[in-house]
Amino acid sequence: MKQGWYGDDYLILFNEPEASLASDSYGISQVLPGFKVIGLRGWDDFILQDSEGATYSVPTVPAIPTHLSPYALPPAGLTLASDDRFQNKIKWYVKPVVFGGDPQLGANVVWVSHDEHTQLVKYWNDLYRSVKNQ
Repeated sequence: MKQGWYGDDYLILFNEPEASLASDSYGISQVLPGFKVIGLRGWDDFILQDSEGATYSVPTVPAIPTHLSPYALPPAGLTLASDDRFQNKIKWYVKPVVFGGDPQLGANVVWVSHDEHTQLVKYWNDLYRSVKNQ
């Protein structure tokens, strides 16, 4: 895993074995079939790759096809600017913005581990789909 700043974006990029594990852990095949998670962008978005190798960004919640947008990865071999403050931490909105949570840093933001992040993303995406299907 590589993580650090690329311009204004904090990126977490997975190597191939990590990408397979992350895709399974996040349940991405259930919400976006044909895609795999290859990273996180700015903590709020997945970086996805399709079977053709094209890369996209989509919010972690809701991870739905209508929010897919093309995303250009940093050039191969580029070193991300490390930042020890954020190593192995992911910013999380206690109440996701799509559910009315405040997007500003403050009481609605906590820092979670990668394992906690996968659980939270799955929970809130399941809730989003449940609410949308009613």
